[in-house]
Amino acid sequence: MRNLLPLIGSHPGGRSALTCRYRCGDACFQDIPNTSDNEYAGDIIAGALSRRSMMRAAAVVTVAAAAGTAALAGPAAQSAEAAPLAGRHGGRPKPGASGARGLRFEAVAPNKADAVTIPEGYGQNVVIRWGEPILRGAPAFDPDKQSAKAQAGQFGYNNDFLSLLPLPGERGRQVLVANHEYTDEILMFRGYDPANPTREQVEIAWAAHGLSVVVVQEENRTGKLAPVSRHPLNRRLTATSEFRLTGPAAGSPLLRTSADRTGRKVLGTLNNCAGGTTPWGTTLHGEENFNQYFANGSSDTDKRYGIGTAATERKWERFDKRFDLAQEPNEAHRHGWVVELDPYDPDSTPRKRTALGRFKHEAAQPRLTADGRPVVYMGDDERFDYFYKFVSSKRMKKGNSRAAREHNLTLLDEGTLYVAKLTGDSPAAEFDGTGTLPADGEFDGSGVWIPLATGDTSHVPGMTADEVYVFTRLAGDKVGATKMDRPEDVEPSPRTGRVYIALTNNTDRGKAGKAGADEANPRNANKHGQILELMERRDDPAGDRFAWRLFLVAGDPEDPSTYFSGFPKEKVSPISCPDNVAFDDHGNLWISTDGNQLGSHDGLFGVATQGERRGELKQFLTVPTGAETCGPVIQDRRVLVAVQHPGEVDGASVEKPASTWPDGPGRIVRPSVVAVWRKDGSDIGV
Repeated sequence: MRNLLPLIGSHPGGRSALTCRYRCGDACFQDIPNTSDNEYAGDIIAGALSRRSMMRAAAVVTVAAAAGTAALAGPAAQSAEAAPLAGRHGGRPKPGASGARGLRFEAVAPNKADAVTIPEGYGQNVVIRWGEPILRGAPAFDPDKQSAKAQAGQFGYNNDFLSLLPLPGERGRQVLVANHEYTDEILMFRGYDPANPTREQVEIAWAAHGLSVVVVQEENRTGKLAPVSRHPLNRRLTATSEFRLTGPAAGSPLLRTSADRTGRKVLGTLNNCAGGTTPWGTTLHGEENFNQYFANGSSDTDKRYGIGTAATERKWERFDKRFDLAQEPNEAHRHGWVVELDPYDPDSTPRKRTALGRFKHEAAQPRLTADGRPVVYMGDDERFDYFYKFVSSKRMKKGNSRAAREHNLTLLDEGTLYVAKLTGDSPAAEFDGTGTLPADGEFDGSGVWIPLATGDTSHVPGMTADEVYVFTRLAGDKVGATKMDRPEDVEPSPRTGRVYIALTNNTDRGKAGKAGADEANPRNANKHGQILELMERRDDPAGDRFAWRLFLVAGDPEDPSTYFSGFPKEKVSPISCPDNVAFDDHGNLWISTDGNQLGSHDGLFGVATQGERRGELKQFLTVPTGAETCGPVIQDRRVLVAVQHPGEVDGASVEKPASTWPDGPGRIVRPSVVAVWRKDGSDIGV
C-alpha cells in the first residue's frame, strides 16, 4: 500500500494565508460566530425515534441507491504536461476512459502544473480575462494605467459563479453571466501598501467587484468561446451600482440609512460567490463574506455575522462612511442577500430578495414543485452554520411574454423561509471522529424543515418577521437548527430531484469546547469535507420532512475514513474540499474544489449519482498555481470553469508573481474563464 497523500500547509481549510486575508477576512482565525447551544446531529439521536420507527419513516423518504494528460494554458504553457506527484496512483490502476456515460475520459492525475490541465483528446481556450473591455468606450486593459472608470467597463476580478444562457435569434451566441467575488489588491497594483491604499486603488477595487454580463460567440469547429465586446446586453454591476431591496423586509427600519431613508435602495453588491439559474431565465447571486468590508462593528448581531470591531483589511471606510458601522450601523444589514438579475434587460435594476434571508449565501439554486412554485435551496458558508430553503407561494408563468416575465420577477418575494434540522439513525457511540461507517453501512437519517417566517408573520418566538429576515442566523439559533461543516454550493438533480450539498470542511470540529463528530459530520478535524444527499418526502420540495445520507466523504481514497457511495475506492480520483457543484445532462454531479489538502492543485471532478457506477469519481481538470476552481457550467460539448485567484500564494505580489498564468512570464496574472471541449467535436465524456 502506498503512503497517504501528504497534507500541505498549516492554514485552516487548506487555503493560503493570502486567500483567507482577502477573500473572507481571515474568518478561520476569528471566533466562530455561532455560539448558540443548539444540538448537533449526533446530540439529538438519543431523543429521536426508535431505530425501528426511524427506519420505517426513512422507507417513506429513502434516498435509494440505484441498483496521459494534456495541458494548454496560454503562450507560456502551450505544451505543458501534467506532472504527477510522486506516489500518486502507485500500485493501483489509473482511472481510464471507461466509466459512466458523461465520464468516459482519462482522469487527470493530481499535479502542481501552473496551467489548466485537461484530459487527452481535449482542447481549451481562455474565454475572457480580468480587465478585458466589454462595454462601449472601455479601453484595452493596461495594469499600469488602470482607472476606476476603465474597470467599470471591463470584465471584473476573481470570477466565481458562471451561467450560460441562450440568446434566441443570434446564432452561435450565448449570454455569459459571472460573479466577481473579491479583489486581491496586492496582485492588482504595483507597490501596493495595504496600510495606506489610495482612493484610486479603492475605487478600482469597487469597480472590480460585482457582476458581469457579456455575450459570447462560439467557434463553429471547436468549443471555443470569445466575448462579443460592446454587445447591447453587455453589462457591469459594481460596488457602487444601484440595487433594490424587495420582499417582506424591504423598507424595514433595520435597512434604513442616512443615504436611504426608505430602506429600499442599496449601492453595490459584495463578495458574490456561487449562485443559480432560474427556470424563468434570471440568475441568482449569493452575497457571501460581506462582513469583512465593514469596520467598527459593535452590536451582538454584528458579532453573530462575523463583523469585526476594528478597521478592515481594505480600509474602504476611509473613503466612504457607509463602510463604517460607527457612522452607518444599518449598512451591513443591506448586504448578505441573494441578488436576482435579469440578464436580458440591461436597463433593469437587480433586486436583493429579503424573503430568502440574510446570511453568508454561498449559492441559491431553485427547483419547481409539481404545481410550478419555485423552491430555493441555500447554504450558509460558515463553520457550524445552517442549511435553508425558501418555498414560494406563487406559481411560475410559462412563456416569454412581458406579463409572464414581470410576474416571474415577483416569485421570490412571497413564501416561507425554512431551516434544516437533521437526525442520524445510528447510535451516537458509533461516531468517534475517525469517519468509520456505522454498523448499518451508511451515514444517513431523516430531517425536518423548521419554518422561520412567512411574509409578515414570524414563526420564531421573540422575533419579528423583519428580525427573522435580517438576522436569519439568530432565528436558526433559536429554533435549534443543525450545525454543519460549512454548507456551500447546493444543486438539485434535474433527473431525480435529490439535492446535493457541498460541505467543504471544518477543521474546528472536535476541538476543545467545539462539537465533535456526528452522523452527518463524521470526522473530527475535518480537512477534506463531504457531500450530503437529501431527498424530500414523497419528492415534494415544498414538504416539511426529508431523508438524507452522505453521498461522498472526501479525501485520499486509501484513507479508511473516505467513502464514495460504496464504489470501489481503488477506481476513483483523490478529492478534497468540495465547493461548487453542477449537473450534466447524464445526471452526473460535477464538483469543483477549494483548498485541496492532498498536495495537488484544485480541480474539477465528475461523479456518477445513479446506477451501478454510483460513486465513481474522476478528475477532469486542475487549475494553475494558487487558483481555485469555480463556477462550473457543464454543457453537452463544453465545460466552463472560472479560474479564480491564480497566483494567490503567500508572499506573492505583482513584483513577485507566484504564477505566470494565463499569458506567460512578464505579464500580470489574471483571473479568467476557461472553456474545455473534445477535439473531435463529440460530447464531453461519451
